Amino acid sequence: MENANINLSIIIPTYNNGKLVAKAIQSASTYGGTDLEILVVDDGSTDGSTNELQNIDPRVQVIHKENGGVSSARNLGLQKAQGEYVLFLDADDQLTPEWGQQMEHLKGQDLILFNYQTSKGEIRNGRLQEIT
Repeated sequence: MENANINLSIIIPTYNNGKLVAKAIQSASTYGGTDLEILVVDDGSTDGSTNELQNIDPRVQVIHKENGGVSSARNLGLQKAQGEYVLFLDADDQLTPEWGQQMEHLKGQDLILFNYQTSKGEIRNGRLQEIT
């Protein structure tokens, strides 16, 4: 069922990544628009790490499934997504603060690469900027 009010679905697969996935959600939550949904697909976590995630932002939905790996978690998220566009975000990555400004350029584009942060550095315009 498509929701015309949702423009972007962010899909975050997770397995026992409570603190990390909370940071990923917080980075996505910096976008203030209501045309966003954040789908956290819990791939069978055993540590209760997804119990409080919906309290971070009302746009967060946690989907629980049996453990099947990151690909099956992404695929389930894709099936549940209502947005016209989809952004896959790993639980241990974070979007950079200006990512929401990039949303303005979504209309009419086939692919958009958002800047994000990993443990190795920041990815900007598709290139790694190492942390020094």
